[in-house]
Amino acid sequence: MSAMLWVTTEEIRGKRIVETLNGVRGNAIRARHVGRDIAAFLKNLVGGELRDYTKLMAQAREQAIDRMIDDARSIGANAVVSVRFATAEIAAGAAEMLAYGTGVIVEDDG
Repeated sequence: MSAMLWVTTEEIRGKRIVETLNGVRGNAIRARHVGRDIAAFLKNLVGGELRDYTKLMAQAREQAIDRMIDDARSIGANAVVSVRFATAEIAAGAAEMLAYGTGVIVEDDG
């Protein structure tokens, strides 16, 4: 299976959008770990990056992108334009990462 091209722009240089299909999305919900919360609290007292949370959000973002790509493939798209990301707290200790965009069919320009 070939890699799906996705961009945050409305157009893809060197490609021509021949059909706009539909909005596509993917999400991932991750829960924090109690041990990480304690370490994060202590780190927060002295300042600095919360690496465990950074890693957790990066994993959630990648999973959301993969699911968005699966959604795009399911409607016949070969690219996704105007990709955006959003996060939301779902419950205490759980957050959602959402990736969304517009599934399109592109061809080489020229």
